Amino acid sequence: MSKLSHGLLLSLLTTGLSACNNDASSNNVKPSASNQQNNEQVLLADFEEAALPSWIQRDHIQAQITKAAGITSGNQAIELTFDSSSEYSTLSLQPAKPWDFSVLGDMNLAFDATNTSDVSVHLYLRVNDTHQMQTRSISIPAHSSATYYADLSGPQISLDSGLRADPPAWSSDEFRMPYMTGNKLLDTSEIKEVSFYISSNIQDKQVILDNVRARSNPAIDPEYLVGLVDAFGQPAKSNFKDKVKSDSHLKQLAEEELADLAANPVLADRSKYGGWKNGPKLEATGFFRTEKVNGVWSLVDPEGYLFFSSGIANIRIANTTTLTGVDFKDDQVRYIDPEDVTPEDSLGIRPVSAKAQKTRYISSELRHNMFNWLPDYDDELANHYSYRRSTHKGPLAHGETFSFYQANLERRYGERYPESFIDDWEDVTIKRMRSWGMTSFGNWVDPEFYHKNQFPYFANGWIIGDFKTVTADGHGWSPMPDPYDPEFARRAKVTTQVIADEVKNNPWCIGVFIDNEKSWGNPASIESHYRIPIQNFKMDASQSPAKAEFTKLLQDKYGDIATLNRAWETNIPSWDSFAKKFDVEQINDAMIEDMSVILETYTSQYFEVVNSALREVMPNHLYMGVRMAAWSINPEGVRAAKKYVDVMSYNYYREGMHDSTWDILPQIDMPSIIGEYHFGAMDTGLYHPGLIHSSDQKDRARGYQAYMRKVIDNPYMVGAHWFQYTDSPVTGRAYDGENYNVGFVTNADVPYKEMVEAAREVNQELYPRKFKDAVK
Repeated sequence: MSKLSHGLLLSLLTTGLSACNNDASSNNVKPSASNQQNNEQVLLADFEEAALPSWIQRDHIQAQITKAAGITSGNQAIELTFDSSSEYSTLSLQPAKPWDFSVLGDMNLAFDATNTSDVSVHLYLRVNDTHQMQTRSISIPAHSSATYYADLSGPQISLDSGLRADPPAWSSDEFRMPYMTGNKLLDTSEIKEVSFYISSNIQDKQVILDNVRARSNPAIDPEYLVGLVDAFGQPAKSNFKDKVKSDSHLKQLAEEELADLAANPVLADRSKYGGWKNGPKLEATGFFRTEKVNGVWSLVDPEGYLFFSSGIANIRIANTTTLTGVDFKDDQVRYIDPEDVTPEDSLGIRPVSAKAQKTRYISSELRHNMFNWLPDYDDELANHYSYRRSTHKGPLAHGETFSFYQANLERRYGERYPESFIDDWEDVTIKRMRSWGMTSFGNWVDPEFYHKNQFPYFANGWIIGDFKTVTADGHGWSPMPDPYDPEFARRAKVTTQVIADEVKNNPWCIGVFIDNEKSWGNPASIESHYRIPIQNFKMDASQSPAKAEFTKLLQDKYGDIATLNRAWETNIPSWDSFAKKFDVEQINDAMIEDMSVILETYTSQYFEVVNSALREVMPNHLYMGVRMAAWSINPEGVRAAKKYVDVMSYNYYREGMHDSTWDILPQIDMPSIIGEYHFGAMDTGLYHPGLIHSSDQKDRARGYQAYMRKVIDNPYMVGAHWFQYTDSPVTGRAYDGENYNVGFVTNADVPYKEMVEAAREVNQELYPRKFKDAVK
C-alpha cells in the first residue's frame, strides 16, 4: 500500500477537506499566520506571589506555595495535596477577565509537573470558554518531572481521523494529554477557566505544578498520521517489550505462553464451576443464585459453593476490526434486516462478496494510508476483512474493516480446517482464564463459549428495533426507548427468546445482561438529571405513548390544569395543550418532585417489561440489569432496578470504589457487580490509554490490584469485570474509534505479563479474603 504524500497530507490537515469526512466543510479550519511563531507564549501562573491570589480557587484540595523541588519558573511553585477522603479535588484558575489566546494563533496549554508521590497521579485538565468545555488527562509517574500540554486549536484538532486520540502532531520530549470529553473546538479568544483535578482518589497524593502557560504550536509533522500500523496491527512507530517481529517470533511467544499455562493450571481451591471449594457448601439448586451469608452478599454456584465473579469482559472478535478507508458502491453490503437483534458493534466478521468487492473504492485516503500493510483480496489472510454498515461516531458512516487480531490468530495457530484457529483461540482463552485465576467471563463473551461447559459466563442481548423513543436525539449511546410502546415489549420478547435459544438452560450461564449503560439521567445538574421527562414533555402524546402516560399521571395527581400551574408556576392553557407540547423554561421544587416520580415510573416500566420477557423464557438465570454508567447512577434508576433485577450492575471507570460514592450500597442492600473498569498506558505505542490512565504496564497492574481489592472487600459486591480482553486497534475500533491500551493481551494476542502476574496474585487470595467474615 502506498503512503500518502507529504503534500497531500499537509493539504488535508490545513484545509480540513479530508476524503474521510462525509461533511468536509465541518473540518474547514485553516491555520493562522502566527502558527509558526513557536516562541510566543502567555504566562497564566508562575506562583511567584507570597500567597495564592483570590482568582485561584480550591475545592477539597490543599494548595501551598513551595520553594522545594519541582520549580521550573522563578523561585516558587505550587504544591497540591490530593486528600483521598474527598472524591474530587480541584484547583481552578479563574481570571477576572477571560484570557484571549487567539493572539497566539494555533496554540496549546502547557505546565510543568513533579509527582512527589509513591504512586502515579491521573491528573485531569479542564478548560472552559464562555459556553463550553473540554477535558484532557494524563498519568504522571511516581517521582517524576516533565512538561505536559494540551493542544487546543489548530488543523489537527478540527480534523476527524476516526481515532479517539491521534498521535501527537509534532515531535517533542513533552507529553501530550489525550482528549477525554467535551467540545474539541473551544473559543480560544475567551477562556474563562483552567482547572486541574483528580477523580475518585483512593490514596493521598502530591503534585507540584509550575509555569502554567499558553503557547503557539510548533509546525505540524506532515506524516504524523501516515504509516501508523505494521503488518501485525501493532504501533509501527514504537518499540516495546514483546513486540512481534515476524510470524516465527509470534509462534515462539505462543509456545512460551502455552508452557506457562500448562505449568499454572486452575487454582486448587476452585469447585467445578469456579466457586470456593474450601468454603461452606450451601443449598445447591443446579443453577447460579445469590445469598447473603453472615452479612456478605455472594453468588452461589450450581453445586452450592460461594462464588465471586472475577472476570474479563468483551472476549469476542466483534470489536477487533478497524476501518480501512475502503468502501463499496454496491448497496447490498449495507442492508440491515429490521428483525435483527444484534447491534452492529456486536457482529463478528461479515465477509463482503466477490461481486461487491468489484465496486471497491477508496473512501478515505487519510485512513487508508495509516496502514503499512493490508492484504490483497486473494491473500490467505483476506478472510479477516469485514464490513461495518454503521458507526457510532467518526467521519465514516460505514466501510470495510480488517481484524489484525483475528489475522494474528491464524498466523499463530495456522488453519488445519476452516477457521480452526478460532477453536484454538477459544481453547487457549479458557486455559488463560483458569490459569490467571479468573472465575468467569464478563459481559459480551462470544456465544461459542456458551456450551463448552468449562467456564461460567454471562449471556447478553440488546433490545433494538423500530420502537418509539422518549428522547428526540442521542442520549448516551442512543435515544432512550419508550417502554410503553407495544413494539418495545415485542422486541424485548424477540431478544430474550434469542438469548434463551443460545443458552439452552445451561447451568454454566450465571445470568443475563440486557442492554448497556442506559442513560437514566446524570445527577450532576437538575437539567441533566431529568433530561428524559424534560425532553419527552416536548413530544406530542398522540405520537408518544410515554408522554401520554406521563400526562395521565399528572392529571391523576392535580385534576385540573390550574392546580398544576399553581404548583409549577406555569401558565399552561389546558391538558390538551400540555399533551401536545410543553417546553420547560423554569424549574421549581414541585416540578422536580413530579419529574422524579415520572422518571422512576418510566425506569420501572423499562425494567418491568424486560424482566417479564426474560422470566418467561429463562426462569433459572439471574437478571443482571443494564450495567448503569457512573455518570447515570441516579436515585430513581436505582430504585426502579432494585424492584426487578437479581443483581445490581454498574460500569465504574474510576481509580477505585470511593467510599463517598458507594455509601449507597447499604441502603440498596442488593448483590452488586462492577460490569466494566480498566486502566491503560501509552508505553506500548497506543495513542490513548483509555478512560483511567496509568504510567506504564507495571502501573496498570498496580491499579488493577488496588481496584479489585476494594471491590472484594466490599460486602455488597459479588464481582468485577475488567474491560477488555484485547487492546483496541491502533487506528480505533470501527464502531467508535476507541484506540485504548486496555487489554490483558495485545493486538498480536500476546499477554501483558505484568497484568497476568497481578491477576494471579489477586485471584489466589480472592476467596479467603472475600469471605473471611462470612465463615463463622
